[in-house]
Amino acid sequence: MGTVHAPWMAAPGTRAVIDALTANGADVRFVGGCVRDALLGWESRDIDIGTPDPPGRVLALLKDASIETRTVPRGIAHGTVTALAGSDRFEITTLRRDERTDGRHAEVAFTDDWREDAARRDFTSNAMSAAPDGTLYDYFGGQADLGAGRVRFVGDPTTRIAEDHLRILRFFRFHAWYGKGEPDAEALAACNAAAHTIPTLSGERVQAEMLKLLAAPDPLPAIETMRETSVLAQLLPDTPRTDHLARLIAIEGDVGEADSIRRLAVLLADAAGAHDVATRWRLASADATRLADLCAPPAPVSPDLDRPGQRRRLYRLGPALFRDLVLLAWAKEAQGENETAWRAMLETAAAWEEPALPVTGADVLACGVEAGPAVGRLLFAVEAWWKDRDFAPDRADALAKLKELAAAGRPE
Repeated sequence: MGTVHAPWMAAPGTRAVIDALTANGADVRFVGGCVRDALLGWESRDIDIGTPDPPGRVLALLKDASIETRTVPRGIAHGTVTALAGSDRFEITTLRRDERTDGRHAEVAFTDDWREDAARRDFTSNAMSAAPDGTLYDYFGGQADLGAGRVRFVGDPTTRIAEDHLRILRFFRFHAWYGKGEPDAEALAACNAAAHTIPTLSGERVQAEMLKLLAAPDPLPAIETMRETSVLAQLLPDTPRTDHLARLIAIEGDVGEADSIRRLAVLLADAAGAHDVATRWRLASADATRLADLCAPPAPVSPDLDRPGQRRRLYRLGPALFRDLVLLAWAKEAQGENETAWRAMLETAAAWEEPALPVTGADVLACGVEAGPAVGRLLFAVEAWWKDRDFAPDRADALAKLKELAAAGRPE
C-alpha cells in the first residue's frame, strides 16, 4: 500500500486538527494535492483533509478543541469547513459522491466510502489519500502515474470532462507541472472533442487555471499541444507566438525569474488581444492594466537607447514595467542579437533609484504665479528640462530655471 511522509504532517497545527477530528474515532485522511506533492518531496501550501463526518459534526469537533473555523454557504453545502490552527489553514471536506453534474456545477451527497469519494476526482494522482500515520491509499494507480509523469483521468476521460468542463484546462495545467513526454492520448482526444464547451466556463475559473499553467517551469509543450488541438483557440483571440514564448522562457530561466502575465503578453498580438483576454478571463484590475501596458507600451524600449534615454524611460515607466518590456523585446528578436545591450538595460533597472524633481508647486507660487493651470505647466516645463539633462540639475539650478520661465510668462 505504501507510505508518505512530509514535515507538515507532524506540525503542531496539523496534529491539533487531526486530534480534534478523530476524537470520536473517525477515519480521517489527508487527500488530494498535498498527498501528491508530499510524494514528490514538494512543499504544500494547501492541506486538505477528508472525513466521513458531516459538516455539522466537524464544526462541533473543532469547537470542542477550541480551533477556529470559517465557513461559507456554498462550502458547507459541498461539505467543506476551513480550520485555522495558528498560521496553518486546513480545508476539511466530508466524503462525497456526485448526484448530478452539468459541466459547471455538481450536486453532491455525503458518503463514508473512501473509494467512492476518490472515484469522483479528476486525475489518478489527485485521488490518493494518506492516513495521519502516513499509510497511503491509492485506488487508481496514482503513485505509478505520478512517478512516470502520466496525467491520467480517473476512469473514462469523456465522462470526467462532462462532469466539469474545467478539467480540460486542468489536464493541460497538470501536464505542464507534472507530465513527462507525450500527453495521454485518450485524455487528449477527450479534451479536443469537448473544447467547444470552454466558453461556458466562468472567466475567473479559466484565469486561475491558465495563470497557474503559465507559471510552470516550462509551459511551452502544454501550450503547443493546446494549439495543435482546438483548445487554445477557445482561449486566445489570435494565433499565439509560441516562438516568442520559447525565447522568453529561456531568458527568464537565465535571469532567474518567471511571470505568468508577462508570458501571457508575449503570446498576444496587440492591445486588442490584451483587452479581449482581460475581459474574457476576468483578470484583476492590476493584472489587466499590466497586460495592456505590456502589449501596448506607454514608451517603447530598444537596445539602441543610450544610458540617459534608458533613465528617462525608467523615470516614466518605473523599473518593474521597464524590466518587463526589456524582457519582452529581447524575446521577440532573434536570439542573442543584442544580448549584451539587453543585459546592460536590466542592470540599469536594477540599480535605478528614482530621483525627485527638486522644485514643487510651492516654489512656483513663490515666484508670484497664481494658483491654477499655469502652476502645472511651469512644473512640467522644468521637469522636461531636468530630464533632458539626465536629472543632474540640483535644487539651485532648478529654481533658477523655474524663475527664468516664470519671468518669461510661459514655459519653453
